[in-house]
Amino acid sequence: METRERGGGGIAVTAAEIDRQRLMEDRLRRQAWDATEVERILRYGAFVGTAIECYPVLDRAMEKARIHITAMEQAGRSVHNGTVILADRLERSKGRFDRTWHAPSGGLWGCLLHVNTLLPQSRNLISLAVGVACCEAVREMGIAAELRWVNDVLVGDRKVAGFLIESFFSPRYREEYNLIGFGINVSNHQFPHELRDTALSLAQALGRPLDINSFARLFLAKLSFAVGLLYYEEERRLHGGDDWDDGGHRLLQLWRGLSTTVGRRVVFGFDVLQAPRYQATVGGITGSGGLVMVLDDGHEKTEYSGEIRYI
Repeated sequence: METRERGGGGIAVTAAEIDRQRLMEDRLRRQAWDATEVERILRYGAFVGTAIECYPVLDRAMEKARIHITAMEQAGRSVHNGTVILADRLERSKGRFDRTWHAPSGGLWGCLLHVNTLLPQSRNLISLAVGVACCEAVREMGIAAELRWVNDVLVGDRKVAGFLIESFFSPRYREEYNLIGFGINVSNHQFPHELRDTALSLAQALGRPLDINSFARLFLAKLSFAVGLLYYEEERRLHGGDDWDDGGHRLLQLWRGLSTTVGRRVVFGFDVLQAPRYQATVGGITGSGGLVMVLDDGHEKTEYSGEIRYI
């Protein structure tokens, strides 16, 4: 396996390091959450980072994930649920709507392979979960970050991170995977001309360099908790009879606490930069992650996909 060896420079994170970071996450969460709940949530999310592959360069992390799954099946081997693929830089990275994502050395670029065992109601919240994990990690670095629906992480009005969730069915056994791609500007500071006014790195926000491996461990531990929370809340609703759309989902509570989207005047579109569709005021977020839009005529419309920009 062509992975980065420790001491070779660049990104180099191990599963054991993620486990140690989870212990720190456990102690932090217990300050505000019930200890038994925290233990169960982290146990549910413990699969995140069970195997980690680090590369100097890849075309796309999500494409590498597809190749990895296919190769493991062809070899008659099981894919480690929670495998994380990381690269120092990506040469053909893409974001939503095939937008080019600038991914040079210094950023955290990668993909989490998740065997989809979630119910559809929980699966719909993965996009919010990864945004919550990143925003919490950025705030822990001392940066005043916030979330813009669905999961854009902003510092001021500039974007420091973005995510892409895709489904993939393995070719042989047709097992469904969620490929959770992430791109976080950590210490990279050179951006193409068209991104200079809209993108920012964490190092720029802090005014000092950041250790990429330390941030990677922090982010993956936060992601472990956020994904574990999806499973925990799913079990609670199945066994407790709670309504999925009752607004009490813990992940949604975390998201609301990190976002100023509700109440904002926005423009909405499925590709809002190229094809804005309408303006509205955000009235709220549903239990399934949909954005409630109050139109100018007073009618409400709920959007479950697409994107917004603040006006």
